[in-house]
Amino acid sequence: MATQPTALITGATSGIGRELANCFAQDKYNLVIVARNQGELSQTASELKQQFGIEVTTIAKDLFQRDAPFEVYNEIKLKGLKIDVLVNDAGQGQYGTFDTTDINRELDIIQLNIGAYVVFTKLYLQEFKARGEGKILLVGSIAGELPGPLQAVYHGTKAFVNSFAESIQEENKDSNITITNLLPGVTKTDFFNKAHMTQAKNVADGSGMEPADVAKDGYKALMNGESRIISGFMNNVQVGMSKVTPDPLVAAQVHKQSAPVDGDESAR
Repeated sequence: MATQPTALITGATSGIGRELANCFAQDKYNLVIVARNQGELSQTASELKQQFGIEVTTIAKDLFQRDAPFEVYNEIKLKGLKIDVLVNDAGQGQYGTFDTTDINRELDIIQLNIGAYVVFTKLYLQEFKARGEGKILLVGSIAGELPGPLQAVYHGTKAFVNSFAESIQEENKDSNITITNLLPGVTKTDFFNKAHMTQAKNVADGSGMEPADVAKDGYKALMNGESRIISGFMNNVQVGMSKVTPDPLVAAQVHKQSAPVDGDESAR
């Protein structure tokens, strides 16, 4: 009997990461899930085990910390677990004009959105190449394709992820490693609460996508060996239009869309 494959998912207790966990579990992948809160991890693991009958290993780590991804990798090794799929999903943002936002929180966001992605991707890419197979899903964002007034650092981190994905895809195009970049737009998750962004027009109007739909798009693209998927028709339209519109106009449009309903753009 073949051993069930295992997927490692960061940020798996809520939002797109949680829905991606469902996608893998439904296909009988065992899971290693990583988040900061052990209580939320235990609850998620219990639900996944009960619903899908799979094995779920939880690792509570604060990926804001530079050493945390290395510690997760080493802990997985010590447990004797073989990872077949890496899903880099955990990410956060901060809302407000750059001159008013908290620099220490922004440095944490850069570590989470870029540093953790780079470490996990390097360690598992090396392992997958030595083994001759493996899959990596990088959750980027259409934010990385657009200027981001009121979310300058977040958009900058996602621009890194999108560019990084394209670079390592080219380097590994002749290997059996699948590297897929998922680009969601506004999605109905807890991201905007954590970013103190619920008053932004494009969030307050409730028009975001459901995380389950975004996750299914990403999962399908990964399993089909696709390099990139922009989830949602209107998100594809927005990115397409941005390619033929001067950058200052795109920045002005994004600024207008993400402006607060009450007009106060300072960080909360």
